[in-house]
Amino acid sequence: MRRVVVTAPAKVNLFLGIGGTRPDGYHDVTTVIHTLEFADTVAIELADEVSLTCSEDLGIPAEDNLAFRAAIAFAEEFGEPRGAAIELTKRVPAGAGLAGGSSDAAAVLAGLAALTGRDVAEPRLAALAQRLGADIAFFLVGGAALMSGRGDEIERALPAISVPVALVKPLAPVHTALAYRAFDADPVEAGEPSAVVAALESGDAAALGRALANNMTGCAISLVPEVGDALAWVSTEPGVLGAAVAGSGSSVFALCSDDGVARRIANDAPGRGFWSVATATRIAGVTWTE
Repeated sequence: MRRVVVTAPAKVNLFLGIGGTRPDGYHDVTTVIHTLEFADTVAIELADEVSLTCSEDLGIPAEDNLAFRAAIAFAEEFGEPRGAAIELTKRVPAGAGLAGGSSDAAAVLAGLAALTGRDVAEPRLAALAQRLGADIAFFLVGGAALMSGRGDEIERALPAISVPVALVKPLAPVHTALAYRAFDADPVEAGEPSAVVAALESGDAAALGRALANNMTGCAISLVPEVGDALAWVSTEPGVLGAAVAGSGSSVFALCSDDGVARRIANDAPGRGFWSVATATRIAGVTWTE
């Protein structure tokens, strides 16, 4: 193979508990993450040097994109390939708490592994992903997982669940660094993920909806008040099992009783000034085709 096309799924945090600051400057994080069917697409072709083109202007040089950096790091770790031409088709919005950039990076690592005859489950690849950034190693596996450390260590895989999801996002993003600064100024107790874990283990979507928790919700709303408006709206929509802020925001996700509920919310959201999409949870991480 000289070219692969990789699906790079978004994620939501079914539970997010931010703790204190660690000696390395990051925060302790306990989270339960689940991949979604909503995804970016990353096409990768072997080339003489690393290059990246994107379907939209992300406001940063290509060399600063995490997908570009992943290709450089892969070559340094494994000694090949010399380069890769990366075409990134963006759908997952930036500043939404959906980890689109991390998933794109995982897609590049998995795609280059496939192109160079390596197993995506190779421990060196997971270690490289973890060094590149939080969430990236998770996307190599996908589904659902309990994470710890700074949000980059997979404690254990959890049973994935099939449930429709509506994503709703105010037009303004939440900048992660500002969200953590706001959290440090007014920290909130993290709580425990046990109810979310139990709901996944039993496959109970209604119980999962009731258990959703995110102790950065107040920070996101303080920075972008429309996050609170979106959350209040979707939480009271008929057929919504539960709703929460995704990561540090600004998107909000609603677990829905059926696909029709998710589509109705997604269709109504633009009239309220929100970006939206109807999707569903996904049992896999990044996947590729020739």
